[in-house]
Parts: sequence; structure tokens; C-alpha cells
Amino acid sequence: MDLQLKGKKVLVTGGSRGIGKAIAASFLKEGADVGIVARTKYELEEVSKELDVRIYTNDLTNVYQREQLITDFINDFNGIDILINNAGASYGKTVSETSPILFHKTMNLNFIAAVHLSQLVSQHMITQGEGVIINISSIYGKEAGGVPAYNASKAALNSFTKSFSSEVIKYNIRVVGIAPGAIFHPNKEWTRRIKNDPDFLDNYAKSNIPAGRLGKPEEVGNIAVFLASNKAAWIVGSTISVDGGQSRMNY
Repeated sequence: MDLQLKGKKVLVTGGSRGIGKAIAASFLKEGADVGIVARTKYELEEVSKELDVRIYTNDLTNVYQREQLITDFINDFNGIDILINNAGASYGKTVSETSPILFHKTMNLNFIAAVHLSQLVSQHMITQGEGVIINISSIYGKEAGGVPAYNASKAALNSFTKSFSSEVIKYNIRVVGIAPGAIFHPNKEWTRRIKNDPDFLDNYAKSNIPAGRLGKPEEVGNIAVFLASNKAAWIVGSTISVDGGQSRMNY
């Protein structure tokens, strides 16, 4: 299927690993021009050896570096068509064990950064008459489970997706979201769990996921390119669960 994304200018935050890297690769396969941003220069340089992307080293928790990122990207690519707000992290444990500072730290990266970047790129998208913003959320932004600070930030992101979509669709800008379930990629948390229990992945999947396995990053990438295309033109404000049946919601 030709998704007609060739030449589209795409910025992926948190693009140096996992879901973000897979999303970048999916857009490249469709012929898009892609830039990725992360804080770790070494990881970005490693990705750039593998994928034909332009890299940006910015701290997205810093308001001025967010502004500089969008300025640099638009100057480098002569515009922006698609923003993927994927950067995120999880801090703290239970509510009682998580300080307000860690709640704030989580919200700043997972929610405030996405809101601000969306505001910045929407100004350019309004001028050009179209654009797509995709917010990478989580099934735990829709239901209980996981770490409370992370869940709260993703719930806020889902709400923002709906609110902002209603505001900018009149300018032909679509704002949509993806809520992944458990997606395996070798990050520190998955590595720690496997080290403690070599059978952890199989046991977790059998207990929690009707499909019987964890998701793959490229399976999120496949949904991202579809949502960014005109094939998904009538999807506005929705956050789509991509979870192998893991979530317990009726929608």
C-alpha cells in the first residue's frame, strides 16, 4: 500500500532507541525525510550509522532547547509535516513513595514537552495548510496499572490529544495518539527483569497478553505511518491501543 508519505518531513522525539527508532525506520521505508532527537549524542550517532536520519541533541525538558529544536528542524528541512511526540520516561514507584519532584519531572518530559512542541509545530502547519501530530501514549494512560506518575502523564497526554485535535482540525491538522501495551526492546528495565528471571517475558505474556507475546517496536511504527497518511484522514483525536489485547477496556 502506498501511503503517499514520500518527501514528508518528519520529526521523531526519543528516536534513538525502541519505539522511536522503529517509528523513524517505518517512515524512512515510506520515503519520508526524518529527523530524530534525543539527549544522548552517542546513541544518536549510532542510529545515524544505521538509518538515514538527521540527528538533534536536545534536552526536551528545557523550554529553550525545545524552541531551538523546532527552529533548527524547520531550517534544515524547510518545514515540518509530521511530529511524533515519543520521548518519555517513568520515575518513582507508588504514589506514597514518589515525591512531588518526581511527579513534576515525569509530567515535564512526558506531557509538557509534547504540549509545547505541538504548539510550536502547529504554527507552521497552520501556515502550510496541513499537518499531523502523533502522541505516543500508553494503555496505562487509559486504565490502571504501572507506575502512577507515568500513568498520570499519559492520561494527561490522551486528554490533550483530544482537546488539541478539536482545536486545530479546522486548519487541516490532525492530532491523534497511539497507546502501546508491553513492547519489548532491550532497555534497562526489560534487561533488569530478564536478568532476575530468564522466563520473565514468557510468563508475563502468558499472564497479561491474550496474543501470548510482547509487541514489537515495528508494530507501533506500522500504525504510526498509517495514522500519518491520508488513509487515516477521518481519525481525529483518537488514541489507538496497540497491545495484542492486553488492555481491559471496551474501546
